Amino acid sequence: MKLTGAQIFFESLKAEGVDVMFGLPGGAVIDIYDEMPKHNIRHILVRHEQGATHMADGYARATGKVGVCLVTSGPGATNTVTGIATAYCDSIPIVVFTGQVPTALIGNDAFQEADIVGITRPCTKHNYLVKDVRDLARVIREAFFLARSGRPGPVLVDLPKDVIAGKTDFKYPKNIAMKGYKPTTEAHMGQIKRAYTAISKAKRPVIYAGGGVILSSAAKELKELGERLRCPVTTTLMGLGGFPAPHDLWLGMLGMHGTFRANMAVANTDMLISIGARFDDRVTGKLSEFAPSAKIIHIDIDPTSISKNVKVDIPIVGDCKDALKKLLKLVKESPIEDLEKQRQPWLDQIQKWKETYPLAYEQKDDVIKPQYVVEMLYKLCKDKNPIISTEVGQNQMWAAQYYHYSEPRTLLTSGGLGTMGYGMPAAIGAQAAFPGRLVIDIAGDGSIQMCIQELTTAVENNLPVKVAILNNQYLGMVRQWQQLFYEKQYCATCLKMAPDFVKLAEAYGAVGLRATKPSEVEKVILEAIASPKPVLMDFVVNPEECVYPMVPAGAATTEMILV
Repeated sequence: MKLTGAQIFFESLKAEGVDVMFGLPGGAVIDIYDEMPKHNIRHILVRHEQGATHMADGYARATGKVGVCLVTSGPGATNTVTGIATAYCDSIPIVVFTGQVPTALIGNDAFQEADIVGITRPCTKHNYLVKDVRDLARVIREAFFLARSGRPGPVLVDLPKDVIAGKTDFKYPKNIAMKGYKPTTEAHMGQIKRAYTAISKAKRPVIYAGGGVILSSAAKELKELGERLRCPVTTTLMGLGGFPAPHDLWLGMLGMHGTFRANMAVANTDMLISIGARFDDRVTGKLSEFAPSAKIIHIDIDPTSISKNVKVDIPIVGDCKDALKKLLKLVKESPIEDLEKQRQPWLDQIQKWKETYPLAYEQKDDVIKPQYVVEMLYKLCKDKNPIISTEVGQNQMWAAQYYHYSEPRTLLTSGGLGTMGYGMPAAIGAQAAFPGRLVIDIAGDGSIQMCIQELTTAVENNLPVKVAILNNQYLGMVRQWQQLFYEKQYCATCLKMAPDFVKLAEAYGAVGLRATKPSEVEKVILEAIASPKPVLMDFVVNPEECVYPMVPAGAATTEMILV
């Protein structure tokens, strides 16, 4: 029996193990939506296509699986671009299916036509325009393979209306062999041995881990390596949860808003072991002064990332998990002599840095400090093993500093692109994957309004996400820069005309709660956790609170503004 393109679409998704997808219908994909009720794949109707991509992204980050979304042509497709770019910057595996006008009309300025393949070429790992229904199953198979293999990333598949309606025999490919695409997953043993020889001679080593540790499911190996080497560990924002916090070897996050001890340790290390990180500008600060005395080892699955920003001494191309397993084997077979004696002075120095300039704030009785809200969320929720998502800005940095992530895939945040509006739809995606788990979005009053309409999606689908809004009535991070570097010229950052979030939540059918005093914070959080519905918590916080430490743009990471 021949199948239509729409039927092949669903049979292919089932072959890939897809259980949920996020989307919004339109004319170009109406045949797919007509076929949808016949198949046991949950579809979550979004209110904006950007929300669909962020939900697929959040689902992927929380589960480690490929996230899927489906939208129509033209504006439906172009509305996904921000979410695709977000996933691309953070190496998140999603497959985005877009409708397209019939192949005979492509290039004729047909109604709702957009060259989405051309538009997204710079921000996808790969993309396809399917011109023949006979290619559809193979293309979908390749799209999922590309999205999840090597360095993961988003793949877009553009589906013309006549391809969706066309018919052909269906056979889903079992094996994939793509010419020119053979990512190196196995780390070279010779390079591993070089790395271990160098590590064994180091007196002040630091492990610097990034999101690659989480993407490769290497958190267990990272923890064991740190403990066996008695080596302090710092991570990027994307790597939080890759090493358990708290832990006696944990330095906290490094970089622009990293801890004093993490930045000082990296500045004074003689051996920097980078694992699944890319040395981005928010981490390195002034490049010439980043880890100036260190020999650098860099483990990464993407060879183009190695020595791209910082010249490294020992490159290791391969999957983080594979490389760490091989490195651990050497550590176990050839233990470093007098390891404790060798490391103790370095660990003592780090402890002094920690005690001298710890993360700190002062919570008085009158005004809520945003740091206090995040700490209370951690205190009251940590035993429930929640998934935390964030928006972007000050709320994101306080969530990184004051919430402690002990497991991978428990923090969902837009690192590379810094996408405001990411947090709530990402939380919805995670909640769809784990219906019984507590999922919290730590938000700002500016970011939350970018995709606030997706609250309806959460209510309609019984996805009880909790949103903690740190409401300072500003675009807080931009305002902080204006305060520190632009003589308090608060131009276009004031949000005093923001909505009443309690009433807004109720209008959407959710629960709205508010705290205006420190004494009300705990009660609001506990009430939100207990509710079976989506909840917006409006915490009215100190409007001019700043995120510290802070490294000014272009400065060395040792030049931190501390208060």
